[in-house]
Amino acid sequence: MKSDNGIDHLIRTDIVMEVEKFKVHSHPEDRYTSFDYCYNYFLTTSDLTKDIEKSCLALGFYLASWGMLRGSSFLLQKSTKHFEQTVRYISDLDRSIWNIDVDNYNDHNIQTILTIYKEIKECLIHNGNADLTLTTKVLLGVFGFLPAFDNYFCNTFRVIAEGQCGFRRVNEKSLTFIREFYEANKYTIDNLAKQTYTTDFITGRKTKINYPKAKIIDMYGFTVGQ
Repeated sequence: MKSDNGIDHLIRTDIVMEVEKFKVHSHPEDRYTSFDYCYNYFLTTSDLTKDIEKSCLALGFYLASWGMLRGSSFLLQKSTKHFEQTVRYISDLDRSIWNIDVDNYNDHNIQTILTIYKEIKECLIHNGNADLTLTTKVLLGVFGFLPAFDNYFCNTFRVIAEGQCGFRRVNEKSLTFIREFYEANKYTIDNLAKQTYTTDFITGRKTKINYPKAKIIDMYGFTVGQ
């Protein structure tokens, strides 16, 4: 995955500018902030099954806000009850999963991400429906450890990868490339993550919860892709 010059060819000078474009649309009532409410909820709720309806609604509205219930999506034919199996699976995971981010994409954590992707796909998606965008949206909103592989993000990173990775599936190759992109732009991405906080649903004010580094990369890929 590396050129003769290491990962220097992956350095981007427009990351701050593009992420700031995204953050302009992150007021408490903006749809982009649906990520904050979903991520805050799953990060801080110790028992997701205690109020299973609320947990399903938290996940479902985040997905709806990010376009996963529009057009020909099979989710249009489902109620929030459809998310129960997925939420129960997430509830059984060790809380250490929320510590995974692009800065610790080692072999073990990459395999963990791939396993969770596969198992959430099996919980959520049946009958051969498209899975890439929907499942990665779930992983981003719940865990924050992986950018969402939607059309905008994937188009951006196909250009950056210059044919080295097609970004048409979540696998070791695509996760390794994301890690290398992070390493090439570590200083910028780390600073943006440190400076960016989620919004609290009740107060509308910023929390002390930082955006994950993977979310910063997601914001960059999404905005450039637009």
